[in-house]
Amino acid sequence: MAQGRFPGQERFAGVGLGLRRPHLEAVAARPEHGVPFWETCPENVIGDGGRPHRDACAILDRDPVLTHGLAISVGGFDPWDGDYLRELGRFLIRTETPWHSEHLCFTSVDGSCLHELLPIPFTREAVRHTVARARDLQARLPVPLLLENITYYAELGRAEMDEATFITEVLEGAEVGWLLDVNNVYVNALNFGFDPKAWLARMPLDRVAQLHIAGHKRFGALTVDTHGTAVIDPVIELMQWVLARLGRPVPVLLERDNHIPDLEELLSERARIQAAYDQVLAVPVREAEHA
Repeated sequence: MAQGRFPGQERFAGVGLGLRRPHLEAVAARPEHGVPFWETCPENVIGDGGRPHRDACAILDRDPVLTHGLAISVGGFDPWDGDYLRELGRFLIRTETPWHSEHLCFTSVDGSCLHELLPIPFTREAVRHTVARARDLQARLPVPLLLENITYYAELGRAEMDEATFITEVLEGAEVGWLLDVNNVYVNALNFGFDPKAWLARMPLDRVAQLHIAGHKRFGALTVDTHGTAVIDPVIELMQWVLARLGRPVPVLLERDNHIPDLEELLSERARIQAAYDQVLAVPVREAEHA
């Protein structure tokens, strides 16, 4: 996939933040916040009313926005919600987002939302099914679709391939972009005992349009993707490793969904990660490739 697959990408270069309810009023009143872009979940904005909705819409109309979905079960079997997809399409056009991302997982069964991002079995049939679903979803959206790799804590059934092969075959079969969650790779590497850099070296990095970065927490022998703590240095270093190999600026989203700090603390963490971002992209690509 050529870099030109995602036009307007340069507008979103840098480290952005997720638009979360505790900060809406402060961000709406502060146009000079220094954040290059916000990421929002359309499910949290479409159909809402009241002051939070007005503040969110004011920010989305003023600042660059990327959209990231939570509820579309790409790997599931439930039919799409046509009404929601129509609302989503209008929302994507309004925000002028260059793409829309969803998780490579399933989130519902028989019409019941499970409120969890669950892994798809790593089988050839699951690849065929998910590719067909992703292609159909892409045809219904007015912007390119990205799929995000998730954390998972157990495989569903007997795998016919590993996660890296599964993700690659879905991305290439569906001809969609990749939202590469660096923290998810790092957490899975800890839980399943593999080298995250060796794993990433196998992947189609030319399909990466955006990165996610977040914090996690260890519970005994298990590491959980909590989005509830500051990002640790090894995850930032892995982000830098990816950026060096991409050799181009892509938007990086700092996720914080639990134990959300006040806005000033979050802006400070964003600035720390932005400095790491700027540091690696200031190195000539030929040097970075050998780092």
